[in-house]
Amino acid sequence: MGFNIDNYSFEEAVVRAKNMIDGHKVSQVVTINPEMFQCAEKDPNFANIIKEAEMVIPDGVGVKIALRLTGKKADRIPGIDFARKLLYEASKNNIPTAIIGAKEEVIIKAVENLQNEINGLNIVYYHNGYFSNNNEIYNELKAKSPKLILVALGSPKQEEFIYNAKKILNPALMIGIGGSLDVWSGYIKRAPKIFQVLGLEWLYRTITQPARFKRIFPALPLFLIKVINYKDKI
Repeated sequence: MGFNIDNYSFEEAVVRAKNMIDGHKVSQVVTINPEMFQCAEKDPNFANIIKEAEMVIPDGVGVKIALRLTGKKADRIPGIDFARKLLYEASKNNIPTAIIGAKEEVIIKAVENLQNEINGLNIVYYHNGYFSNNNEIYNELKAKSPKLILVALGSPKQEEFIYNAKKILNPALMIGIGGSLDVWSGYIKRAPKIFQVLGLEWLYRTITQPARFKRIFPALPLFLIKVINYKDKI
């Protein structure tokens, strides 16, 4: 379908990300799901962002299923777990970190909870997701020079924000983390462990947040149908 998905284990992806943190440019990690594929089909610019990302990992269970349908074995790497693991890794080496997104009260509580949980976490900058001038945020980030930047603006806005930052910011690793701040702040409860293990967090969120139904459907079934059709042609 024109997109490359990195086939790493969770641990391998973390190692790769740590290497990018120490790199000499701004690197982008996309945590991809079926909804993002649907968006990319309609928006060539967004499709290009995904194609140019330094790492693309299968966040949604739909992507994992799609890869298996085409004969590729792949681990699902939940973006929220991946980002949290990198925060722990950053704390071990005093890596300056920035977090952007969500409502003001949400990000303040998320930052507070993360710093209480992760000893030595060095958050040098954070900002809510309600801003109209990206350049102001870029300038503030450049002044603080974080090496790990988590962006929770929702897709495709967060991916576009990161992509445009590549030409502006000092070397860093930037990751789009969707609604992770809502969970880290405690404002939204994450799915029970059994849902996480089975890859059914999307179902739990749909049950507890019915407004998400229109986002999930028909994106997931249409995506899988397209994958099956593609598989039949090869």
